[in-house]
Amino acid sequence: MTHIPSQPEARQTDQAVIDLLRGDAALSVGDLAEALGVTATAIRQRLDRLMRNGLVERRAVGGRRGRPSHAYSLTQQGRKVGGDNFRDLAFVLWREIRGIKDPAVRRGLLGRIGSGLAEIDRGSVAGDTPAARLDGVADVLRRRQIACGVEPYGDGGLPVLTTYSCPYPDLAEADRGICAAERSMIEELVGSSVRLSECRLDGGSCCRFTVGAEIGDSAAEPRHDEPLQSRV
Repeated sequence: MTHIPSQPEARQTDQAVIDLLRGDAALSVGDLAEALGVTATAIRQRLDRLMRNGLVERRAVGGRRGRPSHAYSLTQQGRKVGGDNFRDLAFVLWREIRGIKDPAVRRGLLGRIGSGLAEIDRGSVAGDTPAARLDGVADVLRRRQIACGVEPYGDGGLPVLTTYSCPYPDLAEADRGICAAERSMIEELVGSSVRLSECRLDGGSCCRFTVGAEIGDSAAEPRHDEPLQSRV
């Protein structure tokens, strides 16, 4: 998955270039520099960065006096940037999911959501053991700017994934059932049972997913599959 660079200033300036290219089929360095009021050198740096990330492509066009020139346009991936503002939609859909009255149906749906999330990153997670695959899960989360770490021998000698920030903070605060889907996703990717042994929503400083634990140990694991008060 391709992303705009994570530095705040890069996101802002690169987004400005993307927005201009979104409205025109193709623009030159000079066109972009004039529109944004910056130097041609600054524009070239931004375009180079966006091309490396697969968001912008360049093609040769006829220049003055036979000199080659280039026009820049968005790739298919670049046209998707800025079109993923799904927060409100996610809240509404999640509210409908949590409104399902049958607990068994609701838990089954949460499990399928977890499986669907796992399918997105299945190709990025490799390893011969659950512990090795857990390292791959941590790498996926870090690429998404989620601070996390893996303890090879944590609770009872079992590997533990510790996350210090939530991938879905708004949804989790509204309804902690998202934690069940996240646990199911990790379980699918590591190929072993996973227990949410600590959760920030219960007052902890982090969330800890213990791999190889017995999921049936309900006394130790908070129930995150039942609907709680939603703010949406």
